[in-house]
Amino acid sequence: QVQLVESGGGSVQAGGSLRLSCATSTNMRCVAWFRQVPGKEREGVASLEYYQYPRYAASVKGRFTASRDTTTANTGYLEMDSLKPEDTATYYCAARPQGPCVLSAGLYDYWGQGTQVTVSS
Repeated sequence: QVQLVESGGGSVQAGGSLRLSCATSTNMRCVAWFRQVPGKEREGVASLEYYQYPRYAASVKGRFTASRDTTTANTGYLEMDSLKPEDTATYYCAARPQGPCVLSAGLYDYWGQGTQVTVSS
């Protein structure tokens, strides 16, 4: 059973930064990040196919950066800079063993437990 363990959420003021981590129990081709606020659908934020082909939602492009551990690729990271109050959400990492690594929640087989990110103005 593949397990994903997230860490790194928290509270920060607008303009600040946070880094989320997602440790996968086995190597996955795609590691992606989604976010959700109550009453809304889960939104794709970023994805990475091993170390290449990053994809970002328009709302976070230029502010968020997805990366993978350079040794084993078993840990994914989401560096979030210039955070805005509208980035407040529960963030989930997700993984799938095959591509493409598009930002569509229904394609992902494995999910982390979620971590809260709160950005205050």
